[in-house]
Amino acid sequence: MAHSILIVDDEPGIRQSLTGVLEDEGFTVAAVGSGEEALQAFEKRLYTCVLLDVWLPGIDGLETLARLKASYPDASVVMISGHGRIETAVRATKLGAYDFIEKPLSLEKTILAVKNAIRQRELETANLELQAKLEKSYVMIGDSVPMRALRQQITYAAPTSGRILIYGESGTGKELVARALHAQSLRAAKPFIEINCAAIPEELIESELFGHIKGAFTGATQAKRGKFERADDATLFLDEVGDMSWKTQSKVLRVLEEQRFEPVGSEASISVDVRVIAATNKRLEAEIERGGFRADLFYRLNVIPFEIPPLRERLSDVPLLVAHFCHEFSLANRKPPKVFTPAAIERMQNYFWPGNVRELRNTVERVVIMHTRPEVDADDLPILSGEAPLASSYNFDSYREAAETYEREFILRKLAEADGNITRTAELMGIDRSHLYRRMKALDINRRDAE
Repeated sequence: MAHSILIVDDEPGIRQSLTGVLEDEGFTVAAVGSGEEALQAFEKRLYTCVLLDVWLPGIDGLETLARLKASYPDASVVMISGHGRIETAVRATKLGAYDFIEKPLSLEKTILAVKNAIRQRELETANLELQAKLEKSYVMIGDSVPMRALRQQITYAAPTSGRILIYGESGTGKELVARALHAQSLRAAKPFIEINCAAIPEELIESELFGHIKGAFTGATQAKRGKFERADDATLFLDEVGDMSWKTQSKVLRVLEEQRFEPVGSEASISVDVRVIAATNKRLEAEIERGGFRADLFYRLNVIPFEIPPLRERLSDVPLLVAHFCHEFSLANRKPPKVFTPAAIERMQNYFWPGNVRELRNTVERVVIMHTRPEVDADDLPILSGEAPLASSYNFDSYREAAETYEREFILRKLAEADGNITRTAELMGIDRSHLYRRMKALDINRRDAE
């Protein structure tokens, strides 16, 4: 469908010439001679772009621009004037005009201005649609008591400026919570900048965080803005902050204290206003005890602590999560939606889920892609075979007793896989070694039990 252009000019000759040229370019064109007529035209249809003269009988072009933008903020407006003054151009830009061109009009320049205005609007629309898709993909699923409590905590903490430290096992959705906090914060219109502290080599992480100047080190062929600078007036998410080196911790602490830093190789300070949200799957108190994490940085980060519940503590959310992931992957892979039987759901609710929501998501994705029948039964979930026992194998008096039984058997299995090596067992489970020790003690597990 052709883009529609509205020409607003009190000179009939200009309306006629612009109409002919723009129609030759494939646009649908309408032309009026006053601001009042322009506003009436918009009541009948929305135009992609408006060529609006500044000097008009009745309400002038600037007043027309202000009214158009108030009622139709998505309209792209290019101002035209035979008396081009800087003050007028500045005011038009502040009112929302995309461009300002002077008479006598260059037809080539006018066509280019119209095309650029339309292109800019298309990019902005595409960006908004992409943002909406991203927000939808980061939706938090679940109606269990832990999830309702988590949402309430986000509602309280998000609009504040307090730093937040999120703890949760691998796969629980720490980034999801961080993004929800940003989306509900006063900085939501600004970027959400993230960095995985565990994924970047030690020799590069300072450059990633603080940027560098040209020639700061071998390979620095041009200057680079760091994450802190990019997150000015916005949110910086430090994922897996427990894996940050001691040296980098010291520099991050200084930024949090002073809100300024120097890029690598520079002596000039850059001041920033950054809200930091950090996350870790490690117990930082234990890391502090063994000398792996700075206590002063921990207290700077841990202003508002968040703890994300593992999936085994909110198994009532499994049906909702399965339905959500099933819909997501059916659309993405152009597959007909699957129906998970009550027996399949029950089996998934009876599983320990050591990989948490991430593991459940992967399981549903495999089923959607590989399973040929429209119905998914318990026996169609081979990924769970040989794993944690089903609840039907036991008679429990409480949920806690069931969860601890599953956890104990899971730890024993992983201990056996690692030949009793605690460090290796912790790695297999995706948790910190000190956390594993505490769980073993709480569950009365001896590594010899796995032999």
